[in-house]
Amino acid sequence: MVEWLQAASVWMQGWLSPQAGLLGVFVSALLSATVLPGSTELVLTAKIVAFPASAWVALGVALLGSGIGCALNFGMGRAARGGWERFQHVKVDEQHSRVRQLRRWGPPVLVLSVLPLVGDALVLAAGWLRMPFWQSLFWIMLGKGLRYLLLVLGLKGLHAFG
Repeated sequence: MVEWLQAASVWMQGWLSPQAGLLGVFVSALLSATVLPGSTELVLTAKIVAFPASAWVALGVALLGSGIGCALNFGMGRAARGGWERFQHVKVDEQHSRVRQLRRWGPPVLVLSVLPLVGDALVLAAGWLRMPFWQSLFWIMLGKGLRYLLLVLGLKGLHAFG
């Protein structure tokens, strides 16, 4: 039993290395930005607590992973609309009240993609509605960047008091 615990400890320490931790942050951010459940904040916090000196690099890696994940999510929404129209032989109803609201607000509403539960749906909807990709990605990344920045600054502040 002791050998098994030692082996598990060595394995876990390998995952806590600075490089493996960054990979974990990237994968977590990428998956969390799609429709899959996840918590980038939890992984990013663990990485920063374990290696405070790499906080800014971890923030950049989280943003990169999240950006790629959001681009995939956006693309899934766009592809879903194309598939729906092609195989159902029906055009999407652009006059629905929610569709008109999203069109009126445009890509800046995607700064709210950081919200739990509705954030991924907003990004999918933006792809479905064929909003401009680069403008949409800018607003999405602004929201996510601010959220990660607040997390890192908060952890840095707590670390300074510790």
